[in-house]
Amino acid sequence: MIRGASLLVVAPTRVPGGKGLAWFSVAVTDDELLAVMHEAVDAVVASFEGHDDWGLSGGRDGQYASDLVADSAALSVLQNAGLAALSEESGRSSDAELVAVLDPLDGSTNASRPLPWFATSICVVDGDRPRVAVVHDHASGVRWDAIAGGGARVDGAPLPRRAPVPLDEAVVAINALPSGNPGWGQFRCFGAAALDLCAVADGRFDAYVDFDVDALGPWDYLGGMLICQEAGVEVADAFDRPLVTLDHAARRTPVAGLGEAFTALLAARRAESSQ
Repeated sequence: MIRGASLLVVAPTRVPGGKGLAWFSVAVTDDELLAVMHEAVDAVVASFEGHDDWGLSGGRDGQYASDLVADSAALSVLQNAGLAALSEESGRSSDAELVAVLDPLDGSTNASRPLPWFATSICVVDGDRPRVAVVHDHASGVRWDAIAGGGARVDGAPLPRRAPVPLDEAVVAINALPSGNPGWGQFRCFGAAALDLCAVADGRFDAYVDFDVDALGPWDYLGGMLICQEAGVEVADAFDRPLVTLDHAARRTPVAGLGEAFTALLAARRAESSQ
């Protein structure tokens, strides 16, 4: 993986009166950013050691105690590094230029069951572009990462570029149900978009379609999106909206795939909304 620098390398600087190191510029290498993302994910993994409350938090609808535990663990690392965070659970943390878009626990309902399909996803956005991403599968321990323009990896091994699969042979991951089969071979609905997208990137799935209506926030898909893109997978919003957004209220409808199957699934998702 190529891990180049953006602008100049700036040494971390200790915050006066603070507890750790912070960057005061976006002039930081991709390697450094990726290392912070891995550290934040490691903190989430450590926070679950001995954790036994997988029930609802009693806060907002659909929020679990595990969401808050993971959020606190990741934020402590991200904020200590001087990064802003846009978290599903706690919103925007600061006005820093580099923003870590964080889903502390994607698939927390699965985790509460327990169903082994839940993850932590972090993607650093620099302006209007994603720079680095890490997605960690808590059930299996598998971890994907990517640097924009530098490729994607799974457990440190480079992911090869995906080749297109005909739609009638494709196994497609979905969120919510369409009104009918748009022509795929099979489908699966597992309930964690970050992992669904990583499974497209590494070849276990052949495409992904969100059939729900305005359901997914940027934390759900940005990490998996960059990993897909670096493995040669196209990712787009079904309604031509920019997928990179730092609006906590924004919702998007991502579709991912390759070649003619991607084109057909994108058209099928658009047609679904007109019915």
